[in-house]
Amino acid sequence: MSVAALPRINVMKPWLGDEEVAAVTEVIESGWVAQGPRVAAFELAFAEAMQAGEAVAVSNCTTALHLALVVAGIGAGDDVVVPSFSFVATSNAPTYVGARPVFADVDASTGNVTAETIAAALTPATRAVIVVDQGGIPVDLVPIRALCDPKGIVVIEDAACGAGSTYRGRPVGAGADLAAWSFHPRKILTTGEGGMLTTSNPEWAARARRLREHAMSVSAAARHASLVSPPEEYAEIGFNFRMTDLQAAVGIVQLGKLDGVVTRRRENAARYRAELAGVAGIRVVDDPAWGTSNFQSLWLEVGDEYPLDREGLLVALAEAGVSARRGIMAAHRQPAYAGHDGGTASLEVTERLTDHTLILPLFHQMEAAELDRVVAVVREAGGR
Repeated sequence: MSVAALPRINVMKPWLGDEEVAAVTEVIESGWVAQGPRVAAFELAFAEAMQAGEAVAVSNCTTALHLALVVAGIGAGDDVVVPSFSFVATSNAPTYVGARPVFADVDASTGNVTAETIAAALTPATRAVIVVDQGGIPVDLVPIRALCDPKGIVVIEDAACGAGSTYRGRPVGAGADLAAWSFHPRKILTTGEGGMLTTSNPEWAARARRLREHAMSVSAAARHASLVSPPEEYAEIGFNFRMTDLQAAVGIVQLGKLDGVVTRRRENAARYRAELAGVAGIRVVDDPAWGTSNFQSLWLEVGDEYPLDREGLLVALAEAGVSARRGIMAAHRQPAYAGHDGGTASLEVTERLTDHTLILPLFHQMEAAELDRVVAVVREAGGR
């Protein structure tokens, strides 16, 4: 079979079907498609599944991070420690509230910040830290809380990739002051676009609910339910960060599938590790000692012993019809942060992982023959 005839293997495919279609159809037929009862139901279900006190549905994970910083009181003159090794939204969120993102390095094996890398980046003005469950690998939160709590530093968990991952026997995000979640199609649980903010602080949750809807004192759903609409007030400047009932209906169905999807992804991740274990210069990410990953992104590091560099392996995969991706970016290298004072911490590991990692295809519907094809490219290019 020629390369041109090979069916493409995508890096990710959302798992959507008849149940989601039926759920959306029901919402359309109800006549109420904006933020309303389905959003409220999704919030309750998600909070229960993630063992969170409160859940606030929003338009995406970036707006969840933005709201997290606002309700935590972070603003101009404050520093927020963030990993540079993350999607740029993690660094952008502090700038939205006028704070300064200060870059921390990450652990080489997990790609996550640690208490040690955060400590190296702290400044006298640090008032918050954003930690990330990178690619679904759970961050080691307990030592980070032990570092930050006595200093009065708020810990926000960017769990964009984390739905279905666990930390010390609980869902990730359960131990943070605030956690932000993504339901983008690249994520395991998707609503097309959408996000969630979770917290154990009911006052923060109540304020976030107001702020996502222009800080109205009476929600649009409550006004719609009343024949005589009550007057609303706007006590502060808010945002339009709402989720629709159409999205929430999909989210409720997706949440019910989460355990099965994670089980399947972990099975395929284990197969990747077993098949590539003997390839010199290839290291596939694995569970850390303190938790389990959903393997939202199955990434590997290309070392010096491998015959090709990362770019060469990407080309070899593409020539075989395999859509892989470069690993996580280093935000401090992006043009948007050129000239930005991101602190003085060393980012040596961040830069190495950014230059030497790539993400392999992994999705619920992935067939054994597809996984074998990906493995064969990596092994053959490595001389195995």
